[in-house]
Amino acid sequence: MIKNKYWFFKSALSKQLCEKIITLGLGKIQLEKQKGINTKALTFGSMEKSLDKNLSSKDNTLQDLKDKNLNNYYIRDSEVTWFNDTWIYDEIIPYVNIANTNAGWKYNIDTFESFQFTVYNSPGGFYGWHNDMDSDHNSIIKRYIYGITEVELKKDGGIPAGYSKNNDIIGKVRKLSLTINLNPEGSYTGGNLKFDWGRHVRTNEQYYECTEIRPQGSMIVFPSFLYHCVTPVLTGTRCSLVLWLLGRHFK
Repeated sequence: MIKNKYWFFKSALSKQLCEKIITLGLGKIQLEKQKGINTKALTFGSMEKSLDKNLSSKDNTLQDLKDKNLNNYYIRDSEVTWFNDTWIYDEIIPYVNIANTNAGWKYNIDTFESFQFTVYNSPGGFYGWHNDMDSDHNSIIKRYIYGITEVELKKDGGIPAGYSKNNDIIGKVRKLSLTINLNPEGSYTGGNLKFDWGRHVRTNEQYYECTEIRPQGSMIVFPSFLYHCVTPVLTGTRCSLVLWLLGRHFK
């Protein structure tokens, strides 16, 4: 059992920097739409919102939905785009290193993925329960080879989950996840990052909504194997920046 389940920095990024990232992200999403690129966030197993999935799972657990037909439910409703700008890494990676040390994890991290800029619109933008990776040897990212790998591409032609063409992350696992709240506090309601600490805790402590990161520019770092969700946005728009940091699997 880890001592610190997450580490956060309140208002770490300035208002100006947050607005710069939001402008960059929204502009990129708009440009991609003009080019006919699908900006809807996809999921493993095609569990995103679609014409044949019209019921939101919200932040309900599988236990909550045990008597339901899960084929009718979607677990994600948001738009995304991706950044690789060096200046954003320069701003944020030092915070991850501090969190990794101060939280006592001290995980061996040697690379990172692209930043995911995410937009949750109201009413109902959300991301249901999931973890970012189990971080063990079964979760190692594999090389995708067109015409050889016996796994279908995503509906938009993207590489399927668990595979990559990026040599820097092949053979590694996600160990730490980072989320930054880019919007001013009070500009949206709902949309909280929520954790599930697991079954083996006192019932009234199993779930926790992390309101510490509501102030603009606040960021949170946590082990990627922890189950979490983003509760439905009720009003306004929630913009966030997400990053995954990788290393060799836990033994």
